Amino acid sequence: MKIVIAGAGSIGCYCGALLTHSGHDVTLLGRSRILDPIRDRGLIVTDFSGLNRHVAAQDLTLTENASCLTTAEAVIVSVKTGATAEIAARIAQYVSKSAPVLSWQNGMDNARILRAALPDHDVRAGMVPFNVVPTEPACFHRATSGEIVIQSGVGALGEKLSSPDLPVVESDDIDAVQWGKLVINLNNALNALSGLTLKEQLLDRNWRRVMADQMAEALAVLKAAGHPVASTTPLPAWMTPHILRLPTPVFTRIAARMLTIDPSARTSMAYDLMAGRPTEIDSLQGEIIRLGKQFGVATPICANVRVLIEQAPEIALSPDQVKP
Repeated sequence: MKIVIAGAGSIGCYCGALLTHSGHDVTLLGRSRILDPIRDRGLIVTDFSGLNRHVAAQDLTLTENASCLTTAEAVIVSVKTGATAEIAARIAQYVSKSAPVLSWQNGMDNARILRAALPDHDVRAGMVPFNVVPTEPACFHRATSGEIVIQSGVGALGEKLSSPDLPVVESDDIDAVQWGKLVINLNNALNALSGLTLKEQLLDRNWRRVMADQMAEALAVLKAAGHPVASTTPLPAWMTPHILRLPTPVFTRIAARMLTIDPSARTSMAYDLMAGRPTEIDSLQGEIIRLGKQFGVATPICANVRVLIEQAPEIALSPDQVKP
């Protein structure tokens, strides 16, 4: 397929490389600061399990010009939430109505924004479970596991996109899958505030307790709102807070698969905070806070975490400083 990745950041470049490696004709639409190093050296992607793929620059189309969207047989949107409305306008301008548009983004707003702007297009929400970080220019490393889930639809799109290196499956209940990912992604902010790697954070019981309490707060809000939650981890969503609160020796035995992550991995929000870039806090904690107000459920932890992220502390905080 001719695929345009609209938003060549970490996720976009990682997935674009593996889609190219599996035989698709991929265009990366992004900024020159990302694309120029790829033009010079090609695109390298690695993961925690030892995967190492190099895609030559000539095997990709690299552009900053949105007119490349005219050739797309499928568009994968991987921009940050703040840029979704802008890319939706470009898709409306250039993309054939026969080309499906997939949102591979965090939060619940993005598919809504795309559908509102593209009422005549096949817009499908998706969930990318893993995080990807840049290790050097033109090099992107996947630090955690999981398979991409997309909304079911015509054309067996999941099967067409899937490969051994990049499994893609379809779901008839994508909203529940996305809510499950959002609950997990609430930890993006905690990890950013902690100054720890994900593995260090998960091995610290005090941080796990804060993670558990924030997750329980969000699950209470989603229950009141009537939103089913599908777990994106090996554990059922309702059980995860209880597992997180266990003593560390017990936790490490029961939740071994949760620890199948690169020892150096941090969340994307941690890198955004360190670089002074805008974060997606309003699409994560902000979503739970808004629902909590609507359905009368208090959200003190999410509210405090959002304030702390917006203040952009320059030093790592303790669990006691994060939990109100």
